[in-house]
Amino acid sequence: MSDTPASPAPLSDDDLRETLDLLATAVASISDRVDDQTRVLDRVNKTATEARSAAFAAQKQTDPEHYGEIVGATIDGRIGDTLTRVGQMAGDLLRASNHTQEVLRKAEDAKSDTMRQLWEREQKLVRFKSRLPWFGLGAVVLAVVLTVTLPRFLASNASMCAVLGASWTTTTTGVDACVFYQR
Repeated sequence: MSDTPASPAPLSDDDLRETLDLLATAVASISDRVDDQTRVLDRVNKTATEARSAAFAAQKQTDPEHYGEIVGATIDGRIGDTLTRVGQMAGDLLRASNHTQEVLRKAEDAKSDTMRQLWEREQKLVRFKSRLPWFGLGAVVLAVVLTVTLPRFLASNASMCAVLGASWTTTTTGVDACVFYQR
């Protein structure tokens, strides 16, 4: 007994042709099926690639960092000018506030100076009021002295005597005198 099987009987030419035709038909059928499956696999591969791309795009859109960048860029684009104007306005308000503080400080200094001057004037007035009775007494004393001495001084020469409406005469004893006569 041998290990190899016995070979079949040789085929005739017609049988070989028919077998070859059957094999060719089978190979063509298998080739058509393989082509169909290749097309299906290509579509599946294309669909999988598109699905993978869509998944990556969805992942990128749902990525918080990327989404934050998009939102930040949108906000910067939409309100960047507004934020710049708000910043400028804040700077202007700060400068105005500093100017107002300076003006208020100057006004406070002016008020302090005015109050100091007013206080000094009041002190002068108080000192004057304390001296006023002495001035009054001095005026009364001066009036009394002038009442007594002024007519005597004015009547001591002829021209002043005439101004007073009196007459300048010499008495029998030889003394000059200013005399008022009744008419």
